[in-house]
Amino acid sequence: MNRTPLHPAHVALGARLVDFAGWEMPIQYTTILEEHRAVREAAGLFDVSHMGDLIVRGPGAEDGLRSLMTNDIKGLPEGKGIYSHLLDDQGHIIDDTMTFHMLPGTFLHIPNAATTPSVRRWIEERISAEVIDVSEQVAALALQGPRSAAILQHLTGSDVQGLKRMHGNFMTLNVDGADGKAFLPDVLDIDAPSEGVQAYVTRSGYTGEDGFEILVDPSAAVAVWDAILSEGERYGIRPCGLGARDLLRLEMGFLLSGTDFDGTQSTLQTGPRWALKWEHDFIGKEALLEQRERPCPKLVGLELLEKGIPRHGHIVRANGKDVGKVTSGSMSPLLGKGIALAYVGPGCSSPGQELEVIIRDRPVRAKVVMPPFIGKR
Repeated sequence: MNRTPLHPAHVALGARLVDFAGWEMPIQYTTILEEHRAVREAAGLFDVSHMGDLIVRGPGAEDGLRSLMTNDIKGLPEGKGIYSHLLDDQGHIIDDTMTFHMLPGTFLHIPNAATTPSVRRWIEERISAEVIDVSEQVAALALQGPRSAAILQHLTGSDVQGLKRMHGNFMTLNVDGADGKAFLPDVLDIDAPSEGVQAYVTRSGYTGEDGFEILVDPSAAVAVWDAILSEGERYGIRPCGLGARDLLRLEMGFLLSGTDFDGTQSTLQTGPRWALKWEHDFIGKEALLEQRERPCPKLVGLELLEKGIPRHGHIVRANGKDVGKVTSGSMSPLLGKGIALAYVGPGCSSPGQELEVIIRDRPVRAKVVMPPFIGKR
């Protein structure tokens, strides 16, 4: 099983570790609800080093990636990032990814942990630009929550608050025990700091809260982790595991690769529609144009109207007939009720429409809603 550079820190904190996509990752440190509350009210720190990191650069990088992505990176300003889907020829989602224009002609493409090898091959086989898998040369930390900017500002002279949402920039972090650590020194042609830790910091995340994803050299990961927790103590920060991360993303209606899509669904079915730009050509577009003309199952949000907790695999019914299945479900601490993402058949996806979720052989009333479940953060 793979371990991230932060594994020693997780063990020292007494985290409960589980196998996630072949990685030994912390599911929780205290309780999922406590960690969830910390992110919504103060700040939480996650290890996301299991995610992939691909550098795509050189002549043809922008045009090549553009031909593979449902979203459009044409003219993407340096430092800006976008969310997109990669589709196969049938219009099925291979993965959902983040792409940042890191340096002129150089893009950072971030796939999910389990799909990184297949995404790398898919890109390499279809574009002429250089593709470098730097996943093992990067440690990634996600600092999330309304106090995250204040915490990070204590560690850098860069203007943290000035970094816009879905933008990235290089920053030097002032932490003990890791002076002069450059970020991807063998790949990127940038000046390394003489002191501190060089990081590529993006204002992004998977929780719906304000937050930052901090990429550093693996040898500096524990020092940066410890420094963030130390500076964040006065703000109520907590180390957080994948359990809280999953609950936080579900409340926002964010997709989980391999759970909410598994290679048999399209962007038209899953959304978000804003990640689909029809003005450019991309692999899978023709299939989507054909699918757009016929009814198909769609992923919707479900909010339970009665007591119960929906879970993956639960059947969804309408008028006594099976019409779909839950992909993700849990109890929302903020709403105090069960919420779910579920695929439902044609005629069952209108907001406000009542359906039933079968929980322990009992039908539980639910209504269709448009995520996010908890509103804009």
